[in-house]
Amino acid sequence: MAVSDSSSTQDKAKSALTLDYLEDAVQAFGQLLVSRGLRVCCAESCTGGLLAGALTSVAGSSDWFDQGFVTYTNQAKIDVLNVSPDTLAHHGAVSEETAMEMAAGALAASPDADVALSTTGIAGPGGATPGKPVGMVCLGAARRTPEGVVARAVTKQFQGERTQVRLDTVDFALGGMLAHLGLADVAAQ
Repeated sequence: MAVSDSSSTQDKAKSALTLDYLEDAVQAFGQLLVSRGLRVCCAESCTGGLLAGALTSVAGSSDWFDQGFVTYTNQAKIDVLNVSPDTLAHHGAVSEETAMEMAAGALAASPDADVALSTTGIAGPGGATPGKPVGMVCLGAARRTPEGVVARAVTKQFQGERTQVRLDTVDFALGGMLAHLGLADVAAQ
């Protein structure tokens, strides 16, 4: 039992650091959205709700956060976010094409949101395939414009174990993805 208690204490300390680590990034992200009069939604796979959890961890997030979708399986991506089965067949779940479709699908399912973020990747320790190593994450961003939805994606290679890959993904999504939509007040990391 003493080993379990020690592990539990370490887990609690790690969780506290995680929230502290992301809080400033979430605050800055939320302030940018409020200053632009925007609301965000998200679609997640490899982060499994961690992005939505981070976004809603600060008071006042209901002013700029609409909703989140966790679509871990390909079928969930198809059913909930309208990701094309052809995209999944030709590019795979971990691809910029899928990340863009996930973000666009989240916007389509969130009429009150103006911007969407998405994550899909291989957090590890397993799941790597040729050309798609552990730590590879594709992040998508979509924004409503007068001409329609504009989507962008970027692929990042994060290092570390599963938890670190997931945290780094959320951190990049908060700091880097809005810049890909022309909301460059947030510096890309």
